[in-house]
Amino acid sequence: MTALDRVAIVTGGSGGIGRPTAERLAADGMAVVVHYSGNVERASEVVESISGAGGRAVAASADIGDEHEVAALFDTAEKEFGAVDVVVNTAGIMLLSPLAETPLESFDRMVRTNLRGTYLACQEATRRLRKGGAIINFSSSVLGLALPTYTAYAATKGAVEAMTLILAKELRGRDVTVNTVAPGPTATPLFLDGKSQDQIDQMASMAPLERLGEPSDVVTLVAFLAGPARWVNGQVLRVNGGVV
Repeated sequence: MTALDRVAIVTGGSGGIGRPTAERLAADGMAVVVHYSGNVERASEVVESISGAGGRAVAASADIGDEHEVAALFDTAEKEFGAVDVVVNTAGIMLLSPLAETPLESFDRMVRTNLRGTYLACQEATRRLRKGGAIINFSSSVLGLALPTYTAYAATKGAVEAMTLILAKELRGRDVTVNTVAPGPTATPLFLDGKSQDQIDQMASMAPLERLGEPSDVVTLVAFLAGPARWVNGQVLRVNGGVV
């Protein structure tokens, strides 16, 4: 099967990592379903960008924490393009504060999107992906850094990593890979929002390469896992410029 035959769903497909992921997979020849939860204008922009470059894409709305809407998202992919081969779970939110000060509502929101959403998308993917498929989840290098204020967010991502390692084994014999990409500090709105320039500069200096990651740094790995990386399976890959 070539890239031209493959179909990808990108959750959070209009976001800081989701959009360049959708555009890269489309540029590689895949048909792409650009998932969004609220901002139809941004999702439409991604579809227009892909279509304008000669690619194939549609936008599809879904509450990623609702099992029926996630199932409908996969239905859309099958209706529009015939099947699903790749699922990239970039949808996520990050609400930072010390554990003692984190409102339970904030914790529940992150669990619903980051963990439950990924779980539901993985569950649906296991039921529908064709042979040669790939599931690519997203975590964060903050798990290794153990930075204050990231407790609740990191907890959701730690669960995603555990799920990835086990699901890869549960799919034995299916020829479907399951991996997690764990970026370090990356210049996306999700990361930059609410941080002072001093905080941003400090985090950029943590990497030996002395800069923040760019979305393209992360997307390069996603494209590899979505396509040629058939012998990479059950792994958490930290894309962070050497931050430890």
